[in-house]
Amino acid sequence: MNPKVCRILFSLAVLSWAAALLYFHASGRIAKYLAPDFRMIALVGGLGLAVLGFFNLLTAGQQAGCGHDHGEGDDTSCHDHESSDIHPLLACVLMVLPLAASVAWTKDEYSAAALSRKGLYDAPQNMSASFLSAAMPAITREEIEKGHRKTADGFYEFNLMELYFATGDREMQQAIDGLKIETEGRLLEERKANSKGSRKRLYRLLMTCCAADSRAIPIVLEYGNNPPPTIAENEWVKVAGTMNFPMEDGLLQPILTVDRTVEAEPPFEESFLRN
Repeated sequence: MNPKVCRILFSLAVLSWAAALLYFHASGRIAKYLAPDFRMIALVGGLGLAVLGFFNLLTAGQQAGCGHDHGEGDDTSCHDHESSDIHPLLACVLMVLPLAASVAWTKDEYSAAALSRKGLYDAPQNMSASFLSAAMPAITREEIEKGHRKTADGFYEFNLMELYFATGDREMQQAIDGLKIETEGRLLEERKANSKGSRKRLYRLLMTCCAADSRAIPIVLEYGNNPPPTIAENEWVKVAGTMNFPMEDGLLQPILTVDRTVEAEPPFEESFLRN
């Protein structure tokens, strides 16, 4: 293939990657894939690829020496240092086609099977208290109530992370066991210990750096004799009820006995890095 055409193709491939990174920033979709501390790195990378791609595109037709001595009378452009075992056009297709398909078809969320692999139906691990937590002041119901806002109908606002990890903190369990709380998350069917069909599962995703390392943070919703709401799966809801930590199958489970469930607007970011 003509070297100039080859350089143009590869420049366009680099620009397509730059466009994808910059598009994800401009559209806000980057929030689904990267934690805030890592988004600037992706933005700088996209801008760098754009500069590189435009520079190579604008200079594609220029002749350049290969950087070493060919000897007297040799033509520095008489042989090709850009040859490859793979055809340049095929290489560009392999660079661009998967990227375009991923951007066009991704739903920016996990499937139910992927969520299951990320701990959606796993019981919280029982974490023993460390020497640091043992040296800290005891957590009391009064302190918990002071640190959380109260709704007009008497429920204390908690985020799902607090409720999930309280399973591994005996003091926290005692402080909020039986407390009337309100929290938010995505609603799904409960697949375990749900013979009566009276349970749902509420979850959010915890992201440390990127979507690849995110994991589901769930609690169980118990509706008792009241029928569970007919809300589409994965819809955002606010639920209010009484929090308990019963033992089931030898493991503590965070279970919220629900008084009300209402649909809610999704938060700006589905991450516990949100305040």
